[in-house]
Amino acid sequence: MELLTHLFYLFVLAIPIACVTWIVTREEIFIEPRNYCIQKSKFCKSILKRIFFYLFTFEYCFSHYVTLFILFFIKFQLLYQDWRGYLISLFALVWIANFYMGVFALLD
Repeated sequence: MELLTHLFYLFVLAIPIACVTWIVTREEIFIEPRNYCIQKSKFCKSILKRIFFYLFTFEYCFSHYVTLFILFFIKFQLLYQDWRGYLISLFALVWIANFYMGVFALLD
């Protein structure tokens, strides 16, 4: 693929990542599970449990996992056709998705 096609895919694939991440971490439909995760992230005795539950309350952290899930199925590689392409696309997609969520937060 050429560079413009890669960039187009990058900006388009970041949209569903941002949508899923925003819905899980911010919208009312997931308020009960989010409140449960917030409580567990504050009061669990194990630091690993606190970190695990915190991941579902913070959009930046959660967007990494949504991106990994999408990359597993889409197999989008940016710039390179090996593991480096996956790594670059992971961080690029997370960055663009968080940019989208930041813009949406300003509009909200």
